[in-house]
Amino acid sequence: MEKIAVFPGSFDPFTIGHESVVRRALSIFDKIIIAAGYNSRKKGFFPLEKRLEWIGNVFHDEPAVEITWFSGLTVDFCHEKNASYILRGLRTAADFEFERAIAQVNKAMAGNIESVFLLTKPEHTPINSTIVRDIVRNGGDASMFVPRGVKLNEYKP
Repeated sequence: MEKIAVFPGSFDPFTIGHESVVRRALSIFDKIIIAAGYNSRKKGFFPLEKRLEWIGNVFHDEPAVEITWFSGLTVDFCHEKNASYILRGLRTAADFEFERAIAQVNKAMAGNIESVFLLTKPEHTPINSTIVRDIVRNGGDASMFVPRGVKLNEYKP
């Protein structure tokens, strides 16, 4: 049976921490679906189409990675994609507490789906999309915090 994982997130924008988690998880899973969540009630800082394009740039040469978007419950999307795993990266103890609660609720709703957590590399611990957005919003250069394929300077919000 093919091991398929969904890596859900807003990825607003996709960071070097996200990339690291996916690349390291490729040794565990046959396929990873990077799924940008879409919420019609929230306006992302970067448009969904731009986020998907950037992630596609990062993994253009990786056939085991699929990039898409979804709305609704992650477990429903996993069933739709025949994925048995939800992949999440953990930076801090606070991340663990938050992700543990979500994983337990997901397990209650869909007992056949396992959540798998990978710790970020220590050097990626302080990096998150919120900080990167704040740097960009205030005219700073955040390029060191995103993969090469994420061209923040191409988009001016």
